[in-house]
Parts: sequence; structure tokens; C-alpha cells
Amino acid sequence: MTLKTTKLRNAISFALVAGTAVTGTAFAQDAAPAEQAATTLDRIEVTGSRIRSVDAETSQPVLVLNREDIEKQGVTSVAEVLNRISSAGPSINRTFNNGGDGSSTISLRNLGASRTLVLVDGRRWVSGLDGSVDLNTIPSAVVERIEVLKDGASAIYGSDAIAGVVNIITRDNYDGAEASAHVGQYSEGDGERTSVAATIGANTDRSNLVISLSRVEEGEVMARDREQSAVPVFGRQDRSGFSANGKIWNNAPIDEDNPTGFGDLTVVPPGSTGVGPDGQQRYGLDQFVPYTTGAHGYNYAADNYLLTPQTRTALYLKGRFDVTDTISFVADALYNERRSEQQLAGFPLSGGTDLGNPADTALSGDSYFNPYNTIYGGDGRDVQWSHRLTEQARVYQQNVKTFHTYVGFNGSFQFAERYFDWDVGYNFNKSDQEDAQIGDANMLNVAAGVGPSFLDPTSGRVVCGTPDNPATPDVNELNIIDGCVPFNPLAPAGGVTQEMLDFILFTAQDAYQNRSESFTANLSGEIMELPGGMMGFAAGVESRKESGFDRPDAFVAAGYSSGNGRQPTAGSYDLDEIYAELLIPVLADVPGAQLLEFSLASRYSDYSNFGDTLNSKFGFKWKPIEDLMVRGNWAEGFRAPPIQTLFRGLADSYESFGDICSADYPGRNATIAAACAADGVPADFIQRTNAGDGYFGQTIYPFSFGGNPNAGPETSTSKTLGLVYSPSYVQGLNVTLDWWNVEIEGALSTPSVATILDQCYMQGNEQACSLFTRRADNHQIDYMLLAPANLAVIDVEGYDLGVDYRFPETAYGQFTASLNASYTAKYDSQSTPEAEPESVVGQYFDRDPNWRLRANSSLDWSMGDFGVTWITRYYSRLVEDCGFGDLCSDPDRRIDTGPAPRNTLGATTYHDVQARYELPWNGTVKLGMNNVFKKRAPTSYSTFANSFDPQYDIPDSSYIYMEYVQRF
Repeated sequence: MTLKTTKLRNAISFALVAGTAVTGTAFAQDAAPAEQAATTLDRIEVTGSRIRSVDAETSQPVLVLNREDIEKQGVTSVAEVLNRISSAGPSINRTFNNGGDGSSTISLRNLGASRTLVLVDGRRWVSGLDGSVDLNTIPSAVVERIEVLKDGASAIYGSDAIAGVVNIITRDNYDGAEASAHVGQYSEGDGERTSVAATIGANTDRSNLVISLSRVEEGEVMARDREQSAVPVFGRQDRSGFSANGKIWNNAPIDEDNPTGFGDLTVVPPGSTGVGPDGQQRYGLDQFVPYTTGAHGYNYAADNYLLTPQTRTALYLKGRFDVTDTISFVADALYNERRSEQQLAGFPLSGGTDLGNPADTALSGDSYFNPYNTIYGGDGRDVQWSHRLTEQARVYQQNVKTFHTYVGFNGSFQFAERYFDWDVGYNFNKSDQEDAQIGDANMLNVAAGVGPSFLDPTSGRVVCGTPDNPATPDVNELNIIDGCVPFNPLAPAGGVTQEMLDFILFTAQDAYQNRSESFTANLSGEIMELPGGMMGFAAGVESRKESGFDRPDAFVAAGYSSGNGRQPTAGSYDLDEIYAELLIPVLADVPGAQLLEFSLASRYSDYSNFGDTLNSKFGFKWKPIEDLMVRGNWAEGFRAPPIQTLFRGLADSYESFGDICSADYPGRNATIAAACAADGVPADFIQRTNAGDGYFGQTIYPFSFGGNPNAGPETSTSKTLGLVYSPSYVQGLNVTLDWWNVEIEGALSTPSVATILDQCYMQGNEQACSLFTRRADNHQIDYMLLAPANLAVIDVEGYDLGVDYRFPETAYGQFTASLNASYTAKYDSQSTPEAEPESVVGQYFDRDPNWRLRANSSLDWSMGDFGVTWITRYYSRLVEDCGFGDLCSDPDRRIDTGPAPRNTLGATTYHDVQARYELPWNGTVKLGMNNVFKKRAPTSYSTFANSFDPQYDIPDSSYIYMEYVQRF
């Protein structure tokens, strides 16, 4: 193995001189056993309850990852830490290139990122227009610990806490200074990462101030540099029909041998002279050959990022000043800037109505570059064409600036021999995002460029216009019309000149903003003495406003871009809430009930857009014996529709679908045939997509996604029942086992194209039929409106297991083992309440793996200043529908309705190792390797733009890193 960069090589050389080792476990367990943390009599607030208590055990399952746990994983972002936990489902991350925007999210229980509430220090963080939180706006350098509540909590926190709550606790009361550095890269010599951070904290008798500055630089990995992603479909030589060479579409004469008039031609590869009779570069029909994918198709995958680059810079401040002995002023502020980028192959540009473009984008019969030009003996026909602009890659860049401020007061007091805590504060969060899209075409200029053009004898240049309409010089003294540059879309690969590119391409500038501000006031304390202890309560109010906008570039909004057009989005809503919570200790220290307590909570929310909602919860905690605790919860939940759902402007999308009116649709029956005929579709109609003719493919006409201002909230019911066992006869062993269930009704979902077509042609639903239109000339579906509605039903059930064992210390050191596993027993979804439930457990869909089992385990050894941690990450097998013949693992599979080939994505286990040595001068050096055995991700044939799901590690590579921490 050759390390291609010197930074990592030098860092490892330094680390080897300093020494190696590590101590501690990699994955924390549920915060139930008392042995896991030092006992304290300070009243604390645990995620899932607002009541401060000396008991860290709650009736709800909470996973705690402390700073030491996080630092042992060799990752550089909060998102990477969270997406490794066993209860996490698939979510967007840096491996999303086509369709990614540099953000990373967390989706507990695979219920969606917008159904997982993210808090920072117990307060809401800014969310995107879709309601999800970008974890890349939270620097890992400021994290003290992360608490993950694996239960619904709308009664405590309000909207979005359906699948659970992630509470990121930042560093405070720190006294001293610390500097750290992380340097790493993949074993192939790419994907370099550098992270540096410095934290300073100072205490006085009445105050504390913490300042942290950090920067993370993460480099790209190209898809062409890994065998599994170097081609569009791993194991096949598939290519895009949009060739890098100019291509003529559908211009053959219609006759008995070619009744459709379809006969694609492409210019021969460079090597021919490409010179017309006048000595200028042009391509005649004798330089074109019939197009074939094998000879002329384009491998677009090689140009894509596999892992996208990103840079994050953050400044964090947190302070406290004790105004009196019982009242403190607290404040914190954060600035985080993210710069990220995605790259795709050059734009697959096309012209002509059959390719979904306006008529004036066809190459004019009077164009100098049209091989059918009458000047050269042709018939003067317009030409439908395509050309992949390999001369300029498509690059999408984001600059996201996140601002956070919290100011408030908190304190405590005693009244009637009762203890009380209170806080009031103002929380402000805002993200401003500026996007640049490089490589899209201005279709107005494309239309002008492919219009009439001729060789101007005066200048010797090809210019726009015709000899009968002589041009006049512009300010640049070029003989062209209004700055027009003739464009030759039929040029061979690399033949589009820079002058042509400068004319037809533009850089789109988009702007986004997400803003959240709230006022909160909370009071908690003691009410009365009960047999089990003091009854506690918490109550509070919150007033919050959410707003945001998406302002696309003017050309994008007007539909003049070659990329997907979209209209502006803007909107806001506000709400007022009030909640109350009770903790009722019924019994303590009696036979059969070392502890028995109940918890009750309810929250009333009044939204400006849809009205009010009331959500409650009930929980219990029972210790029949000292070693065993039984816990359970029942909770109502809701999710308010986010700004994008309510106010989204129409946005183009090229959907992949199957037109059930196509004569080659395998499920065609008499009902469908009759409904299609009634809609004017002929019996021999064949669907046309950008892949050619035949059922299923990506539409050549853009469909539209839009918002629904009448959308209402989702509602849910969550249930958990579990136990915590810490046997006194096995010191150091702690076991947790929890059953959980989440049912969601009125789930916001956008009906798929398939659902709309089925509702129209099979069910006779006129409203569904009104959502799309067909062209009169070729009957292709040229428009469809896709908008969200409260239609879906979801029912998810499973089990969580946690085992933590700290072995008795031996002469050979201290050993600790841990296991966290999440098993999904049921995941049923219904597109509508009337639809049949569909089980998706163990099924793979495009970028949506539904693992039955995820598990993490670790084995840790420490001895003195040395130590090593070994971590394993397990993903269970999946199956997917497969249409790639012998590439499928089960190509001959059949079901009652006919052939149903399937592919299995095998179970995958990753191994990570880290070693650490505590240096005599209060420093720590670490060496680590993630994916030690270079495990390849399971191959998928339904994943968009790749052959493996982006939740898996980069294939065929180990990530090697070195870290150094110096404390002062």
C-alpha cells in the first residue's frame, strides 16, 4: 500500500515515535445502570423529561454517547457518530453526490429525518425547509455528550419527536485549554481529512467562559477510482444514450422499414477531418454512423464524486455569570460555515420536441452545422439532437452560514421546604445558504445558437443569421447578432469550443434561508412527599416562529435553464405551547417494589396554520428487586407540516416510471386497456423515455413537485416496554432490553407516479386523472403534479438490546465489552388507509435500506497508559427487485403473477480499530483504521446513480487516521 499524501505519512511517523494505545469502550449503553457514571446528588435533567432529579434513570430508553465514546470512532462529524448507532435508519450524507446538497441528517427507526427531533442543549436547532436538521451545522469539537431518546416525546418537546429525540450537549464549565488535530485518508490515497480544534475555558468564583474554534476539511473520492462505482451498473457495460459525440435523434425517413421514423445517428469519433467544402469545421452526413450504446454511449459514472468534499469552520462561545448565589445569566453563541460541493458528468443537453424541449431548440435546417442544410445538398429539415457537454462538468457548490444565539436566566429557590428550578430565555437560529450551479445551459441562448447561421465571407467566421439577413457588428466588433454565437451540438467529443460554451452556459445563483426563534420559560420542583419520595413537576410555555425561503436563480425560476426548473418557496408560521409534567413516586423500599413511580405529561400546541393539538404521555418505572428495573411508556405524538410541504413552489423532476397504457406493460388487462382507450391512447402506444422505447424509464418531460397549503399534522402513538438488569452477583454486567412500537396516521407523503396512474386507470379516480396530461401528437405523459397529502399509514415495531460488561481487572489489564443491537420485527406502510399494508422489513428500495438488524459491538483493553479498542458494525441482508438478468442473485425466481427476479444484498460487517497512548506531558496520541479489511458494500441494481447504497462505507478501502490531543 502506498500513501500518496505526505501529511498522513508524517503524522503516523510522529505517532509511532510517541507511542500508541487507547482505552474505553466505543459505544455507550442505555443510561440506566448506576455503574456507568459517577454518582452525584446534583439534580440533573435527562432527555425525555423536564423534571430535574438526582436519579438519572428514567422510564424511557436513553442512549448516552459521551465525549470519550465519540473520540474512539475516528470520525470528524456529529452525523457520522449518530448514523453509526444501531437504531439509526438511512439518511442523507456525504456519499450522496447526485441528489445531495452537503447536508447530513439522522433518521431514527428509519422513519425519516423530519420525524427525529434534534436539540442542542435541550433547545430546538434550526431545521431545513423540509423539517430535517443538518447535523453538519453543529461542530463535533463542541460536543460534550449526545443523548438519544429512543421514544416519542411530543408531550415534552412538541412537534417532530415521533421517532425519538437527539439532544446534543455542548461543553461548559470547562477550565483549561486543549488543542487537537486529526489527519486521515483512505488506503487508496484519496479522501483526505484534516481536522483541527482549540478550546479554552476559564473559571472565576462567579463565572465561566468557554471558547472553541475548529475547522474540518474533507476531501473527495472519485467514483472512477473504485471498481464498484466506476460504471453506471457494476458488472455491466451500460452507458448513457447521451453521447459525448453529437447525436441526431429520430430523423430517419418514415417508410415500411422504419415506421416510427426512429433512426439515431452519431458523429464518428475524432479522427475524421470534420471539414466542409468551404474549409470550415462542420460534419456532413457521410461522417455520421448509426448510433449504438456500446460504441457511442457515455460512461457518466466516472465523472462523479463518490464521496463529496466539504469544509466546515466554527466558532463557539458559552458563558455563565452568577448574578446572585441562586440566579445566573447564561448565554451561548455559535457560528458555523459549511462549504460543500458535488460533481456530475457534463450536462446531457438536447434539442427538439421529442426530447421534451421547445421546438426552437431543434438544430435549424438553416444552421451552418446542420448536415441536412440545403446549401450542402440536404432537404433543409430541422434536426433533433443531443450532446453531452463533457467539455464542462456540472458542479454544485453550497456556502451555508449558520448563526445561533441563546440568552437567558436560570436559577433555583426554596419555598415551603420545597426545591425549585426555573429558566427563561430567548433562542435564535438562522442558516443562510448560497448555492452555485455551474454547467447548466441557458436554453434561450441554446435556441439562438442552433438557429440559422452561415459563414460570413467578410470575417471568415460562422455567425448567427442568414445571408439574406446580414448582421451588424456589435460592441465587440464581431459580426454576430446580439452577441449570438452559433452552437454546433453535433460536434464530436471535445469539439464544442470555449466560445460556444461561454455563450450557452451560465452559473445559477440560488439563495435559501431557514430561521427559528423562540421564547421559553420553565419551572420544575417538588410538590409533596409520597411513600416513594417527593412528587416532582415541570411546567412551561414556549412561543416560536419558523420561517424560510428558497429563491432560485431568475433563469431557473423562468424555466430557461437546462436543469430542473423551480419556482420560489417562501412561508412562515408561528405557534404557542404550554406543557405540564408530573413524576409520582408511589412506593420505595418495600417488598416487591424497591421503587414504583409513574410519570404523566401533556402539551397543548396552537399553530397559526392548522390549529391546535393536544398530546399526552404516560410512563412507569418499577423495580421489583434491586437488580431489575421494568419500564414502559405510552405517548401521543405529532409532526407539523414543514415550510416546504406547505409553501413549496412548483419544481421540475424527471421521474422514472412505467406508463400502464404502454402496450408492453406486463400487467395490462381489459380494465386498463378500456380506460386508456377512453383517454385517447391508441392500443399500440409505446412509452418513450430518455433510454429509448419501452415500458419504464426516466421521462423526457419534466413533472412538477409542489406544496400543499392545506396539509395537516401527522399523528402518532408510541409504546415501549423494557427492562434493565444489573445483577449484583455479576459485578460490571448491565443488560437492557426494550420492545418498541410506533404507529403513524395521516403521514405526509407524495403519491408516486405509479399510484396516480393506478388510481386513474384502474380505480377510475377522476381527481387522480386530473393530475397529469398527455401530448396530443404522441400521447406521451408530458406533465404530472406531485403534491404531499396526509394519506399514508406506518406501523413499525422492534426490539433494542444493550449489553455492557466490565470484566474484573487482571494483571493483563482491564477489558470491557459492549453490544448495541436494534431488531425491526415489523415495518408496514400503506399509501392510503384503504390500501393493503406493505411489509418492507428486509427489503431494499432506492437509497432506502430497511435492515431487519443493525448491531454495534466493541471490545476494549486498557493497561496503564496504553489501550486498544476494536469495533464491529453489522448490517443484515436485504433483498431487492432486479431487472438485470444473470447479474441478479436469483434471476429465475417466479411468483403467482409471473417472473419476479430478485437480488440479495448480503449481510455486511465492518471492523474498526483504534489505539492510544497517554503521553507524560498530558497529551494523547491515537492511531486508527476504519473498515480494516476493506469490505466491499453489497452490490445493488436499483440504487440511483451508483451500484451500492450510500449508507455503506466507501468500498475496497480502509480509512487510516492519526489524532493528537494536547491538554494544558
